[in-house]
Amino acid sequence: MGRRLAALAGPFFVLAGVLHFLAPRVYERIVPPWLPAHRELVYASGIAELAGGAALMARNPRVRRLGGWLEAATMVGVFPANVHMALHPDDFGGVPGGRAALYARLPVQPLFIAWALCAGRRA
Repeated sequence: MGRRLAALAGPFFVLAGVLHFLAPRVYERIVPPWLPAHRELVYASGIAELAGGAALMARNPRVRRLGGWLEAATMVGVFPANVHMALHPDDFGGVPGGRAALYARLPVQPLFIAWALCAGRRA
């Protein structure tokens, strides 16, 4: 992975984390109904994305590596929301591309995980 692409991971995940606080209702909507405390989960995942993204921008390689692992863990943790959306596309009619786009997002998650882990290992 190129250095520039790896360097973009930190700012990308920081922005993603900030969005959890700017538009929490959007994220609450996709939390599976069987999970409790939707708003709290949205904020917790936002904090995790912010922290991981900030760590990916650190000069210290150990901190960057930790940031990559934190981002990967966060994405694994929020994956049930992506599955929930794909399984219930009628509840998410505003998503461009509809059902196909919701299913297409599922294999993209491992790519984001790989990006975060590679960014955490960048020299």
